[in-house]
Amino acid sequence: MRPYEHRTRATLIRRCRPIIATLAGLGLVAGLLTACSRAESPEQAVDAFLRGWQDGKLDQLRFDDTQGQGITGARVAEEIKLLSGELTAKPRRDGDAQVREDAATANLTIDWTLPGGTHWAYPSAVRLKRDAEDHWRIIWEPRVAQEKLTAGDTLTVRRVAAPRGQILDGAGQPIVAARSIVAVGVQPSEVPDVPALVRNLDAAFKAIRPAISPPIDLSDLPARISAAKPDAFVDVVSLRKEAYQQIKPRIYDLPGTKFREEQRELAPTREFARALLGSVDPALKDDLDANPGVYAEGDLVGHGGLQGRYEKPLRGTPGGTVVISRRNAAGELAPTDQELFRIEPKPGTPLKTTLDVRTQNAADAALAADPHRTALVAVRVSDGSVLAVADGPGGGTENLALTAQVPPGSTFKMVSTLGLLDLNAVTLDGRVDCPKNFTVDGRPFKNSDNFELGTVPFRTDFAKSCNTAFAALAPKLGDTGLAEAGRSLGLEARWELGAEVFTGKISTGGSAAERAAATFGQGTNLVSPIAMAAATAAVAKGQWQQPKLVLDPAPGAPAPAGPQLKTGSVEPLRTMMREVVTLGSATALKDVPGAPVQGKTGTAEYDDNPAHTHAWFVGWQGDIAFAVFVEKGGASGETAVPITEHFLRNLAAR
Repeated sequence: MRPYEHRTRATLIRRCRPIIATLAGLGLVAGLLTACSRAESPEQAVDAFLRGWQDGKLDQLRFDDTQGQGITGARVAEEIKLLSGELTAKPRRDGDAQVREDAATANLTIDWTLPGGTHWAYPSAVRLKRDAEDHWRIIWEPRVAQEKLTAGDTLTVRRVAAPRGQILDGAGQPIVAARSIVAVGVQPSEVPDVPALVRNLDAAFKAIRPAISPPIDLSDLPARISAAKPDAFVDVVSLRKEAYQQIKPRIYDLPGTKFREEQRELAPTREFARALLGSVDPALKDDLDANPGVYAEGDLVGHGGLQGRYEKPLRGTPGGTVVISRRNAAGELAPTDQELFRIEPKPGTPLKTTLDVRTQNAADAALAADPHRTALVAVRVSDGSVLAVADGPGGGTENLALTAQVPPGSTFKMVSTLGLLDLNAVTLDGRVDCPKNFTVDGRPFKNSDNFELGTVPFRTDFAKSCNTAFAALAPKLGDTGLAEAGRSLGLEARWELGAEVFTGKISTGGSAAERAAATFGQGTNLVSPIAMAAATAAVAKGQWQQPKLVLDPAPGAPAPAGPQLKTGSVEPLRTMMREVVTLGSATALKDVPGAPVQGKTGTAEYDDNPAHTHAWFVGWQGDIAFAVFVEKGGASGETAVPITEHFLRNLAAR
């Protein structure tokens, strides 16, 4: 029997003594004592209180305040709700109550669940007293919940954002870092003429160089101004500091314009590998709805590209503090600096890539002036490191460089020529006819601009990009020769790049006309720029190796290296690719600074209209192989080759 039970039994006897005297002669004393001893224990009262705390139902319990005045359970439940704020507690009793006469104390553990599932637990205690009816009453005070709480206080959680993991370049330096931007906005109450304001802003934004792509759309601005509160900040656009400075004189004094200077996680330039990297932006409603408990308003979230793909490790784990909020002089509940609990945030994990800032800037700059959708990929020949992944215009909205699925056009003559050389079907100087037209199973083939060369050395057919010569050679490749050559250059392989990638689809078999078209990159052949850049690097090196882009965290085991290319095949192919530049369809590149350039032009039809063509150039200079793609770019000499020249000259100048 516990000590308080001895005292309780003695108290019961004292309180029941008058009745005992009356009933003693009836032999009912034992039964009376048994009935009296069934009174509620302090543990039962505490347990009922803790259950009611959690479900908000305390109406049936008895409470006093610290002054001994009775208070209702409903009032206690309301105070608990107020002080809990957005938190949920699971209080529990620790052991038996300590009882002295008509007073008791029970030890508790208060266990709060914070956003994200973290627990904040600590010891507390609750006092009780026995009333005249022999019931235990809970003495309620806010410090039962937390020792520093007073009446009217609320526990408030402040989220502490985790430092976002950096995306690192090949040198281990952050690509994306905090940089200054200016948020341009409008305050409706200060705009006297909305149409005039929109016209002036539109003209100013169009004057920014390099031009912003896609252009800033202000079509919905009048409606947003009309719907906003008079003193609201209606967001128009966020500009990098350098872009804002260009047009500040034109927009700063426009009636109603407002400006906020902020820091955003940004790449070195607006265009820098934009489609590859993705963006980091304040959490959208869709982010919050799709990830309950993960994000809070104001959090930064990666969208698209590597930022989106690696969002979880990059974002880290946010921390938080629990502080006390109290009413200020205006009667508003406001957080104080009184910190009760803190969880340190866990920084995000850096993402290491192979990108080279110098090469990427040269690639972005080369695409800047072309209005078409474009892509340029650069790969280091010696080790397969992806040095640049550029998309245009303006950095692009889709990562064509890695994921486009388009016909390669005459750049694929590099592949079919390797197959023909492997089969000893052609030689550098073996003569192959290049007629104006060539028909296979009723399907006519022709050359660009309808040229013809007559019977010339095969190296000339290659340099001048003669389609009809290749169509005539198709039977020599047999059913599998083209596919075998393509696969030896990494096409169709399964790559572990750390980003979405299309590695190609090679035409195999099919009709005689399909095989003829496939030799010069038409038919059902499909590639991406990175697939062709890697194939070109294989020719330059003599063996294919899978490109690498994300180094850490490692995306998985890379594809096995390809076979060593036959010296008797790859050396003549390199010779022919050099002659494309010195004598053939890319002579604009023969005087670019640096090492000699080898390559192959390509014009690829993408529908049934021969006038609708993509433009290509693939090649290498020194240790850098590259592929340039221009969607609907027409003849390669008009778009892809000039972009290549700009890229190589930019690279030499940096």
